[in-house]
Amino acid sequence: MYDVIGLVIPFFGLIFIGFVVARLARQPLDALGWMNTFIVYVALPALFFQLLAKTPIEQLTAWSYIFAVVLSTYAVFTIMFLGSLLAPAGNIAESTMKGLAAAYGNIGYMGPGIALLALGEEAAVPVALVFCFENIVHFAVAPMMMALSGGKRQSPARLALDVLKKIVLHPFIIATAIGVAAAAFEVRPPMPIERLLDYLARAAAPCALFAMGVTLALRPLKRMPVEIAPITILKLAVHPALCYVVLSWAGDYPPSWMYAAVLLASLPTATNVYVIGQQYGVWVERASATVLVTTCFSVVTVTSLLYLITSGILPPDLFPQG
Repeated sequence: MYDVIGLVIPFFGLIFIGFVVARLARQPLDALGWMNTFIVYVALPALFFQLLAKTPIEQLTAWSYIFAVVLSTYAVFTIMFLGSLLAPAGNIAESTMKGLAAAYGNIGYMGPGIALLALGEEAAVPVALVFCFENIVHFAVAPMMMALSGGKRQSPARLALDVLKKIVLHPFIIATAIGVAAAAFEVRPPMPIERLLDYLARAAAPCALFAMGVTLALRPLKRMPVEIAPITILKLAVHPALCYVVLSWAGDYPPSWMYAAVLLASLPTATNVYVIGQQYGVWVERASATVLVTTCFSVVTVTSLLYLITSGILPPDLFPQG
């Protein structure tokens, strides 16, 4: 247990430091803009590129793994979405936001840090695959569901173009594509560029976690959703458990791949859910509250999961084949 505490203290400690500093410094949330730009456009893309470029290309086409992870995520989304839609006064827009809150984990800011810290560089490829393909689906699902709700009138062609632009132009996905191409053609950057990428990659996790703490501190907590209990249970308990079962059923994967996917599934609601809510003017304050509440509870749930993994209590495959 001491080793697990040693893993999570630096991780959640950076979030806590960001939270405290934001409360003490009294800077506006807008002051975080350039740090977020650095994280999203420079540091995390450098991390993904550096890790993927060194990976054998055959490891980057594990389609059954990708399908199983996305399937488990959207099974959770569907449970929450239908539960909300079928309730009295249920509607598509709010139900979509609740579904995303239960299924869309903070795999960008928190994912690489916790997985690489706990599992080492062997977790780099599954982290990048999960991040890339889950976000492609999220970027497609959110605008399509909002269009179906009638909240934002767009022609099908315009909607498809907007979705495609979000996918193709996202810095993480561009970096992932370049990294895959570098791996396929065995291209290595010159040593000075490699060192620059290394500096940037090392800054990614600390900056992202600190920025997340600042964001949690400065966003108002005004409206607590009545669905916070089922969302929290689905996000922090059902999602990782379902991911573990589906991956065990789908095939035989290395332990680092299994544990990386389950760890990413266990992470709290992504801050992007709040951003999506703002974009469409739906469920904004409750999205902010959900991010805060699930992040607080994840200190216990993620620590517990790490203990199960590192102690060997959780086997790397529920249905080992041979």
